Amino acid sequence: MLLESIRTQFDALSKSEKKVALAILAHPEATVAENITALAKNAQVSEPTVVRFCRSLGYEGWHAFKLKLAQNIALAMSGTPESPTQDDLASDLINKICSRSIHTLLDLRNHLKPDVIQRALDILAQSNKIEFYGQGSSGIVAADAQHKFFRSGVPTVAYADPHIHSIAATLLKEGDTVVAISQRGNSTSLLRSVELARKGGASIIALAPNGTPLAALATVLIPIDISFNVDPYTPISARLAHLVVIDILAVGLALKRGPEFRQKMRGAQQALQEFEIRFDSFVN
Repeated sequence: MLLESIRTQFDALSKSEKKVALAILAHPEATVAENITALAKNAQVSEPTVVRFCRSLGYEGWHAFKLKLAQNIALAMSGTPESPTQDDLASDLINKICSRSIHTLLDLRNHLKPDVIQRALDILAQSNKIEFYGQGSSGIVAADAQHKFFRSGVPTVAYADPHIHSIAATLLKEGDTVVAISQRGNSTSLLRSVELARKGGASIIALAPNGTPLAALATVLIPIDISFNVDPYTPISARLAHLVVIDILAVGLALKRGPEFRQKMRGAQQALQEFEIRFDSFVN
């Protein structure tokens, strides 16, 4: 996934950083085996340029980037799920789609940093209002997030229309939080709304790839680096990763609210079940 992330963000890199990217993409295994001096020589750049490249992709430096690259190469060698084809039988589709989903979640589990999730939970727990912004398929994730979070007792809303979330963003203030969701992290309208929310003092939690414009605006970035150029089914895996992160945050926030709040949630769930029983009886 890291190599695909480099390809996705290639156009945003500086001229010298692109040389580093090309050297890594040409020989990823050799990059892991070599040191920073060798990579700089192969790319015909300075060592500080290599460090700047790593930071442009969202890593603290060369060692953090090299570790992630090594992990990704090892994961790829373990067998990346095959893409669906026109001639696939139902059994093939079951195997390939489930394997792809499992592969995505394992990669997410291995690379999601607990301290980042904790920082996001601390912000959410202190928020007066939580707004979820997303567009396209990310708008669906935003709607799902609002459905899960409104039971937290904090006012929540989800916006998928860029005109609406740009207006909403101007009304936010310190103590409010925007959770911005994007598979690519470069939507102009979403970036504009996030900038407006920041201007008002709101905190920004971003679910987006490392090294993207949205990542740069985040108070807390929860990096989700999913490839987009492999086949047209990849966004399904990206959406799954976003949904799981939303589940982690929703459950984490409920736990932080304490046992009294969880008791209220159980009461609400019981009331809903009783309502459904009465409604079913009426229908029958």
